[in-house]
Amino acid sequence: MIYEGYQKYLELQRYVDWTQSDQRRVADVADLLLAHSDLLVDDFYAQILSHPRAAQVITGGAAQIVQLKSSLRQWLRQLLTGPYDHDYVQLRTKVGRKHVAIGLDQVFTNAALARLRTGMLRILSQHMQATPDDLAETISAFNKLLDLDLAIIEDAYQTEFAARQKSLGKENLQLRVALEREQRVTNIVGSSEVMQEVYRLIERTGPTDKPILIQGESGTGKELVAKALHRASHLADKPLVVINCAALPETLLETELFGHEKGAFTGAVASKPGLFEVADGGTIFIDEIGELAGSLQAKLLRVLEDGSLRRVGSIKELRVNVRLLAATNRDLAQEVAAGRFREDLYYRINVLTILLPPLRDRKGDIPLLVEHFSGRDWRCNDDLLGVLENYSWPGNVRQLRNAIERAKILAEEDELLPENLPAEIFRASREAAELPPGSDADLESINRFHIADTFHRYQGNKTRTARALGISRRTLYRLLEKHGIDADRPTS
Repeated sequence: MIYEGYQKYLELQRYVDWTQSDQRRVADVADLLLAHSDLLVDDFYAQILSHPRAAQVITGGAAQIVQLKSSLRQWLRQLLTGPYDHDYVQLRTKVGRKHVAIGLDQVFTNAALARLRTGMLRILSQHMQATPDDLAETISAFNKLLDLDLAIIEDAYQTEFAARQKSLGKENLQLRVALEREQRVTNIVGSSEVMQEVYRLIERTGPTDKPILIQGESGTGKELVAKALHRASHLADKPLVVINCAALPETLLETELFGHEKGAFTGAVASKPGLFEVADGGTIFIDEIGELAGSLQAKLLRVLEDGSLRRVGSIKELRVNVRLLAATNRDLAQEVAAGRFREDLYYRINVLTILLPPLRDRKGDIPLLVEHFSGRDWRCNDDLLGVLENYSWPGNVRQLRNAIERAKILAEEDELLPENLPAEIFRASREAAELPPGSDADLESINRFHIADTFHRYQGNKTRTARALGISRRTLYRLLEKHGIDADRPTS
């Protein structure tokens, strides 16, 4: 079966009357033109580099240009010596498609190729030892050859451009639909049952104006949930102001929340509005609200109850209308019982509660999170996912993100490997994998434990281990590798 692009090329050859005689004339002067290839290539890239977008396309500087010039010399040799077959057409088709991929418009490429054509014909006119008639015939043959090559490039460019435009239009429609559907949980990754419940709560509680308390361990994504709640509310076009109580000392936190007047304390050289004033008409998110001191808890309760506050150093009352979102990794009920958190404030902010699960309770989401944090350019093998799923993740999603970033930095190629993870994760995961599986373990876990336990009981002796398991040594090697069991122990 003839490749469709090559069939077009054969039809074009007949259209421009390309003959065997034309091919012989090109072959006769190929060495002459190749001897001047450096001049032709330098002139071609001088034209390309004058393009206003050249710096965006050729980002590798001088080193990339050297490589590009080498590729152009190879193409010149192929253009001049052939063969003009199926492979040649496929190669030039790929070049046309690549122009679309790198954003180089074909009009300017055509201008650069026209400059190359002029240079080649000038060299023929100046250096070819031939009669005027032979020179004219040779130039005619070259024009046919270059017209054919340009036709391949332009056809591939137009076909690829049209396909991408159609695909882009379809993707844009899909993205708009997806954004409308998933806007409430922007940047939150997870499809487990517990996360689906979180999404449902965001959808139901987001549109209200009531305070919402977000509880969860450190690193579970409480701020992401707060942002999703704000976007799902009728205040989405108003400001969302964020403050972390654990990041500031008590005196500074008070002025950040409620503002201060000029001269209220040393260094207060000008009046400053607090974040409640900045958030007026919108939403304020107070992260780690359990860290608030008792005096600040009282001032916060007053703002929530009647919308009034006083700046530090002022006797004037200000009125604000702010929706509160709060988050904490503490058990506020226990804090209330211990006398560290006001009971009336607790019930005031605990109208609606969203409890974020720790990562150890949603390990089915780990592959999705790894894909999200690593990006499309990285591959993750099953061994890496196995290590990640065997770890307890005390730092939750934030710790997982940092682990993936470390693995990306240490990776030698485009594959993330278990040994590139932090040592404590890799070691703890391996230790957890060697514990006896529980009653709800799957068959794969039970098999792995049985093989590892037998292998270690026989002190790494593969012959005795294989005999005890009733399998061959070759099968044992395969299973040791499959399950990641240490096979570097002494053998008989």
